[in-house]
Amino acid sequence: MAQESITGPRPREAGEADIRRHELAAFLRHRREHIAPEQVGLPRGRRRRTPGLRREEVAQLSAVGVTWYTWLEQARDIQVSVQVLDALARALLLDAGERGHLFQLAGAVDPTPATTCPSATPALRAVIEALEPMPACIQNSRYDILAYNRTYGLLLCDLDEIPPEDRNCIVLSYTNDEWRSSIVHLEETQRLMAARFRAAMAGHLAEPAWKMLLKRLRTESPEFRQAWDRHEVITHRTKRKEFLNRHVGRVLVDHTDLWLSPDVGPRVVTYVPADEESRLRLKKLHDIARARETDF
Repeated sequence: MAQESITGPRPREAGEADIRRHELAAFLRHRREHIAPEQVGLPRGRRRRTPGLRREEVAQLSAVGVTWYTWLEQARDIQVSVQVLDALARALLLDAGERGHLFQLAGAVDPTPATTCPSATPALRAVIEALEPMPACIQNSRYDILAYNRTYGLLLCDLDEIPPEDRNCIVLSYTNDEWRSSIVHLEETQRLMAARFRAAMAGHLAEPAWKMLLKRLRTESPEFRQAWDRHEVITHRTKRKEFLNRHVGRVLVDHTDLWLSPDVGPRVVTYVPADEESRLRLKKLHDIARARETDF
């Protein structure tokens, strides 16, 4: 069970911080009272007086202490981690807007990759769509895939079937079997990605999203732990890559990053076919993606 740090009495905080705590408490109570037990797999029972979930049920679903959660609903001045906020958001079935509101009230940064991003504007989405049949996507420096065209969506796996929070190239390279099987030189690719991730993380060491991504990779992948512990650092560079696509076979491409900011931040990732056979196969993959789109 997760434990939150509880501090002793502090001088009363006036103004915004106090307002935020009370708004957060009211928001949690409202959401809890409007979730039926059946929605989260709990029995209703005959003696239920609460219109929605009980506090102890939310605490259980979130793996936090009942006392701590009660104090949170009472607007007590306690510390709450982004991990527990994430657990509460899931337990209370918050949508993207409600989740963002929760983190904002708590004064925290949401560590979950966003499905939309200021870098993935409609104009940029139109650009990567215009590059078809060449695969292209928009990534940030954490390897989150913020947008992608249809060809890229079928290049290494069916990205539409991957939950938005898992659409991260380094996570998929270490944990997703289909993605991994599509990379011809997997071990080298994994090692280079870990080294580039270490280099990029140097400027974000205190940011929750980066720390949670690192913790997830170290927890879920022994291969990543081994690569990370080598302390290699490599900057991004253009590279030829080879993929084994389940629909069209082997594809050889030149990887190019088109940076969208002066620093190492968001970028358009493009895969240009390195030979005529790969060009034809990417065209075929694009046709398959378009056909699948019309089927739905």
